[in-house]
Amino acid sequence: MGPSPSPPQPLPATGRLLVLYASQTGNAMDAAERVGREAERGGCPAVDVLSMDSFDPSCLPGERSVVFVVSTTGQGDPPDSMKGFWRYLLKKDLGARWLEGLRFAVFGLGDSGYQKYNLPAKKIDRRLLQLGAEIIIDVGLGDDQHPSGYEGALDPSLLSLWESLNKANPSLLPRITDIINPNLNYLGEAKIEVIYYSCNDAPPDSIVSDSTKLIKRARLMSPALKFHSDGEPQYMLKMVTNQRLTKEDYEKDVRHFELEDPSSAISYQVGDALEILPSQNPSAVNAFIEHCNLDPDCYIMIRAKGGDEVPNGSLLNGSMGCIKLSTFVALTMDVASASPRRYFFEIMSHFATAEHEKERLQYFASPEGRDDLYQYNQKESRTVLEVLEDFPSVHMPFEWLVQLTPPLKKRAFSISSSPLVHPNQIHLTVSIVSWLTPFKRKRQGLCSTWLAGLSPNEENLIPCWVHKGSLPPPKPSIPLVLIGPGTGCAPFRAFVEERAAQSARESTAPILFFFGCGNEANDFLYKDFWLKHAQDKGVLSLKEGGGFFVAFSRDQPQKVYVQHKIKGQSARVWNILCSGAAIYVAGSSTKMPADVTAALEEVIRQKGGEAASGWLRKLERAGKFNIETWS
Repeated sequence: MGPSPSPPQPLPATGRLLVLYASQTGNAMDAAERVGREAERGGCPAVDVLSMDSFDPSCLPGERSVVFVVSTTGQGDPPDSMKGFWRYLLKKDLGARWLEGLRFAVFGLGDSGYQKYNLPAKKIDRRLLQLGAEIIIDVGLGDDQHPSGYEGALDPSLLSLWESLNKANPSLLPRITDIINPNLNYLGEAKIEVIYYSCNDAPPDSIVSDSTKLIKRARLMSPALKFHSDGEPQYMLKMVTNQRLTKEDYEKDVRHFELEDPSSAISYQVGDALEILPSQNPSAVNAFIEHCNLDPDCYIMIRAKGGDEVPNGSLLNGSMGCIKLSTFVALTMDVASASPRRYFFEIMSHFATAEHEKERLQYFASPEGRDDLYQYNQKESRTVLEVLEDFPSVHMPFEWLVQLTPPLKKRAFSISSSPLVHPNQIHLTVSIVSWLTPFKRKRQGLCSTWLAGLSPNEENLIPCWVHKGSLPPPKPSIPLVLIGPGTGCAPFRAFVEERAAQSARESTAPILFFFGCGNEANDFLYKDFWLKHAQDKGVLSLKEGGGFFVAFSRDQPQKVYVQHKIKGQSARVWNILCSGAAIYVAGSSTKMPADVTAALEEVIRQKGGEAASGWLRKLERAGKFNIETWS
């Protein structure tokens, strides 16, 4: 926690509040948009809500009031959209008075279950103070573990923010009472408008046969995707293999998928991720459109209210064209897997004709109903379609639904193949996600379930983008320590496959791999692959200085995990580290990374008598200690 906020000083009446956010999954963007909405409700003359990567950080000294909303990814990492901004703030030539005159507030979104809880928010808060800026309020720390999620901290933080800003500059928020005691009966205008065309009246260029261009057109038109610049899919890949890796009757379903571009090679490296745009269930899309009482076959054009721009800011032009309504919904609006935000319920309340539904929705939208909404909505993974069905008297205009329905997002998966071995294929190792909510409702992951249902014998084309991963590809001469329990083995299958191919033509360093699973009989993923490469002359061979060690957590009375195997092979781990090895860790982002790091520190302390954390920090600075995790 930084120093306490200074007493409010009179501020120049610049009249602008800037809200900058860095979001990986959309939560920070949602929180930032709420900050902007409340400021507008309070009469702020000018409010701008921008993604950090769309703002020039050199312009920061010209601002007077800025709110930063920052999420956390991986092991305390900043979102991609914050990285360039953060690099600029770290420039050595920025003096201690560079931001004199700027007052700021920071709100972070994180999970206190992680070791580096809300680290990006804490770091930017500290750095802004070093550069001479003044804090308006203490950094707010949103926590996924709170009964209301991040909003449990956002509500009181915003209340403090508005009160502090109003004391310092009353002209910035002339109607502050409208924020503190909002009139839930007041409805502003939607920020977009939808123009409808019948099938016969649609412009000639509305018919698009190229599926990649159709995807680009739909997603460019979506206001919810304005900062997700997908562009056209890089590849439309065909699934050629869909193989279950776990035992048929085992509770966990993990699949090996092989996706192929039969006509050309795919440009990727080991350590990269593949982003996939999933298909929604057509029956859910149809039910949503039916609820809206719209013609699924009509064509639409979406533009900013009263302007000639599509919602992402691009100018309308002849090449933009229209799109069929059902196609737009299917490609951009997540109607059957994502949960709506609190603001969705506030807007719904304006269109409820049944009094008891209106009261319930207003309660959900209020601070008093926050915890109950979280239990009803987020904890139960309630979808937009389910919420609309639960409040049948509500008929929201399509403009509001387009604006407020969560966007259909791409899903990222670690690539588990090497381009040296499979130049026109990408392999994935995917856990098919399903769970029970607190009320025992079965939920399924949209993308993994869709992929599992695809048959290699059918015509299927999957929209894909290759994305640079957080595991840099190692040089063949560098020894490796790989730690990947469960589907964390995915990127390391690619590493081993690539090094085996390299060893056929040049000298390569060994690999020491620690894998973990529940039972040898049930979920020993890629067993034959690992054992083959652990044989004499293989890249995992003990004789070659490497090794392959498996922790079966449930095959004996006491639990055995990868960290226990690391400590059990401490001499081997220490020897390979002394020969210049790089360490890579991948898998679940719960306790595993911290437990593995502690085990490595113990080995270094015992065998080398070294300051273990310092050793690992040096490796990290040299790019030789890399962690990739997912929830």
